Amino acid sequence: MKGKRLANFIVKVMEEKKGEDIKILDVKKLTIVTDYFVICTGNVSEHCDAISYEVEEKLKKKQITPISIDKGTDSSWIAMDYGSVIVHIMTEEKRKFYDLERIWEEVGPKITPKRKLKS
Repeated sequence: MKGKRLANFIVKVMEEKKGEDIKILDVKKLTIVTDYFVICTGNVSEHCDAISYEVEEKLKKKQITPISIDKGTDSSWIAMDYGSVIVHIMTEEKRKFYDLERIWEEVGPKITPKRKLKS
């Protein structure tokens, strides 16, 4: 599972764990690093941890393992690299401060809020 299908699956898992303001950013024409960012907000760092754990576990069941996971010092911003999809799970404070949507929108607006990408 790669690209759109993987991003949509991750969104479904995040919704099940009550992740908020979930967005998929299509960045494949803007960077060679990945095709999509999936960004969501957790209420507190423990909630971010729970969301990331669930994403990791559900993908492991599909035999998909991350290239890397970075939880920082306090899990207020967790980055999970799945190659074609990079997941960002952040507290509201971190998300507002770093404002990834605005940064990527400036280079090429293609944000899909909380809905599946079309094939």
